[in-house]
Amino acid sequence: MTPNVADILIEALPYIRQFYGMTIVIKYGGHAMSDPQLKEDFARDIVLMKFVGLNPVIVHGGGPQISQVLSRMGIESTFVGGMRLTDEPTMDVVEMVLGGKVNKEIVAQINRHGGKAVGLSGKDGGLILAEKLHIVYRKDENTPPEIIDPGLVGQVTNVNPLIINTLAENGFIPVIAPVGAGKSGETYNINADLVACSIAMALSAGRLILLTDVDGVLDASGNLISSIDSAAVGKMVDDKIISGGMIPKIECSVKALKNGVEKVHIINGKKRHALLLELFTDKGIGTEVRK
Repeated sequence: MTPNVADILIEALPYIRQFYGMTIVIKYGGHAMSDPQLKEDFARDIVLMKFVGLNPVIVHGGGPQISQVLSRMGIESTFVGGMRLTDEPTMDVVEMVLGGKVNKEIVAQINRHGGKAVGLSGKDGGLILAEKLHIVYRKDENTPPEIIDPGLVGQVTNVNPLIINTLAENGFIPVIAPVGAGKSGETYNINADLVACSIAMALSAGRLILLTDVDGVLDASGNLISSIDSAAVGKMVDDKIISGGMIPKIECSVKALKNGVEKVHIINGKKRHALLLELFTDKGIGTEVRK
C-alpha cells in the first residue's frame, strides 16, 4: 500500500525535530551535479532543509566540468592516484570553473527555489588555508613508492568558520568551492571530500553527508550496509569489503567522527531527493557511519 502524504510527513516529524538548528555539511558532486532533474531536486531539498530549521552548508566538486573546459582549451588533464596534476594554467581554469561557473549555477538554482544562497571559495574571508600536497604513488606491490609533486594541489591546514557562521546566522546558505590559499597567497586545488570533512570538523557539524554515485558501502554480496561502527572500518578495509574509491571516503568519515562530527552519511546522489530520504525517513537510503 502506498503511503499517503500525511503518513510521509508524520514519519519525517521526529527527524525534523531532532535536526532542528543542526549544521549539516553536504559534499555535492558526481552525477547529481550533471543531471538537470537531480540538480533541481538538490536545490529544492536544500531550501526545504533551511526552511524547517536546519543549517545546510554545501561544498561542491566539479571535476568533469573542469576537464571539459581544459579540453576545449587544448590543455591535457593528467591524474595520479585520483588527483589532477595542476600547473598554473590548469589552476587558472580550476578556479574559474569551480569558483565561477559551477558555484554560481548552484547558488542561482537554490535562490530560484526560494533560498538565500551565497557562493564562496576557500579564499574568501580566510576560510581555508592550505599547503602543497605531495602524493605518494605506488603503481603495484612490486614497485617502490615514489613521491610525486602534483603542482598546485593542496591539503587543508586550517579552517576559519567565522564567515560560514555569520552567513548561516543571518539565514543564508553557504555554497563553497574547494579552493584554498597558501601562506604566500598562492591558490590550491583541494579534493572536495577533504574540504567538506575539514569544514564539518571546524563547525562541529551534526552531520556530514557525502553524495556519491553508488548506494553507499556494500557487503561482500553486494548488498547495502545501512550502518557501520567506525571501529569496524579497519577490518572491512583489510577484508577488501571496503575498497577502491570508497576507502578515502570512509577514512574521511572516521576522521570527522573523531573530531566532533556526530554522524556521517554516504548516499547515492543519483536518487531523486536523496538528502530528504536519508535524513527524514526511518530506513534512509545509504550508509550511516557512526562512532
